[in-house]
Amino acid sequence: MTTEPSIAARVVFLEHRGQQVLLIDASHCTPSQLLDLADETQRRIAQHPRNSLLTLADFTGAQVDKTAATRIKELLVFDRPYVKRSAWTGTETLPHVFYENFKTFSQRDFPRFPTREEALDWLVEP
Repeated sequence: MTTEPSIAARVVFLEHRGQQVLLIDASHCTPSQLLDLADETQRRIAQHPRNSLLTLADFTGAQVDKTAATRIKELLVFDRPYVKRSAWTGTETLPHVFYENFKTFSQRDFPRFPTREEALDWLVEP
């Protein structure tokens, strides 16, 4: 039997090619867990200097409903000043309308990649 990682354990730094990347692991989260994850992510991001973070969000198998999507949009606006570069993976099941709304609402782009490794490579490239 596998246990679900705690919400705090879903927001962690990874090292990739000598650089720190903040992983926001939303994989297989329910809408309720996504709300908690957004709160934890916002709390953690606020502890860092502006324009200092590389972030990777993994939405593999996440269940995004309208309430969770609204909270994610709020988070994306909040974290914009702190994030230098962001990439997403696991967005195949994310409704396209939500993805487009995220980009429009936050006035940011979130390049999507088929694997974490490809996203990490892109994030750390000069």
